[in-house]
Amino acid sequence: MCAGVVLVVGMVAAVNLAIPMLAASEWHPSASVMVWIVDTYVIFFACLVIPGGAAGDRFGHKGVLLAGLGLFATGALLSATAPNLALLLAGRAITGVGAAAVLPNTLAVLLHAVPAERKGPTIAIWASMTGIGGVAGNVGGGALLAGGSWRVLFAAAVPVALLLAVLVARVAPVSARHNRGLDPLGTLLLVAASLALLIGIVEGPERGWGSAIVIGGFACSAVLFTVWTLVELKVEHPLLDPRLFRLPALRSASLGMTAVFFGMFALFYVNASFLQYGKGFGVLRTGLGIIPVTVPIILGARHVGHLARRVGLNATIALAFAFVGCGLLGLSTTDAQTPYVGYAAWLLVTGVGVTLALPTLSGAIAGSLPPAQAGVGAGLQATTREFGSALGVAVMGTVLTARFVDALPADIRADHDPHTVAQALAATPAARSHDVITAFVSGTQAALRVIAVTVLVVGLLVFVESLLSRRREAGRGGRS
Repeated sequence: MCAGVVLVVGMVAAVNLAIPMLAASEWHPSASVMVWIVDTYVIFFACLVIPGGAAGDRFGHKGVLLAGLGLFATGALLSATAPNLALLLAGRAITGVGAAAVLPNTLAVLLHAVPAERKGPTIAIWASMTGIGGVAGNVGGGALLAGGSWRVLFAAAVPVALLLAVLVARVAPVSARHNRGLDPLGTLLLVAASLALLIGIVEGPERGWGSAIVIGGFACSAVLFTVWTLVELKVEHPLLDPRLFRLPALRSASLGMTAVFFGMFALFYVNASFLQYGKGFGVLRTGLGIIPVTVPIILGARHVGHLARRVGLNATIALAFAFVGCGLLGLSTTDAQTPYVGYAAWLLVTGVGVTLALPTLSGAIAGSLPPAQAGVGAGLQATTREFGSALGVAVMGTVLTARFVDALPADIRADHDPHTVAQALAATPAARSHDVITAFVSGTQAALRVIAVTVLVVGLLVFVESLLSRRREAGRGGRS
């Protein structure tokens, strides 16, 4: 079960390493398509993870888990053999659907298989696999891509998923089925609304912010999210009941979780290209280069609960966002001449913030719901994490592209109109590659500043609402 988590989470991290290879491929994808190659997987993963858990309740967790691994393998195979970008994106979507079926049902199978006294440690081990998945995705992805082809990354996932399916079929117990509603209309509306929002964000730099597709994307997203809310308020078994967000603690913790993953995966998206283009790292060294951000997550997560009890939940949340935001701001000051040690130090600062945030916000989400709704809390955590990741990649790619194009010398822009580093390097003489890399670094710095400020502002909102909600609770307790 833990290997399944590592596989689906690791794929999110690993594909970022392939960005420079894909950009330089024979397809010469645009900057917006590069973002879609990453985000198509993530957005289907985010929107379908709650339905994936509901399907497990309805049809059996083992069966849905096996179906998810089969879909994951099918999508990875299609991605590895895709003859064009359209089929690559289709493969990424199928893989994301499979991941959404895998993640919640691995935990459900585990909780069914272990005795009650072992459920707490089992959940902790399962949750730690998300951090290990990030490391495995970067290191394993770097090792696979060192062979020189991005197709190897997707091809390698196929036998792993099939092997896991064989193991699940042999060792996983069969759990009872429950007559739980699936809310297909709510699921469809959520996916459509999220895709429309990403279209508006991602296509802006190349199509123009006043273009019909961008304005239409934002408008459709607003309409679809509104319709989704109205539908969810009326159905008997909603995908995600909007009334839950009346709870201040749940609302602030969910927003905080989204913001943390917004910052973390924006960093993951740009890190691979920065280390390869800006610092000349090979792909394996690039995969190893992100490790400082994950070291605190692996080593320090078990100490966060003690810190929160000692200094208080609100102080822990404030520290978490201060570390994440300041770490990203620090990274925005680095350039091609910055020694890697200096870059790694800011990665470490960011990792400390993520380490403080994840268990604190997870506990706040779980603690704001009654035990009978524990499944809803777990699904909400997964959704906010993946949705924040998709938004982070989209915003990072959008700001980076806009600033990169603006920072290019005027003659390169006029003669070639490039929107990616690969396009610009292919169109200009080698003697001028320094101008292209300088423009890319400038774009990276600007995008990281935008991401950092966003995280800090949202973190302040989360802190204030958490503080006010706890004061209201204390006031009600005093009156009673």
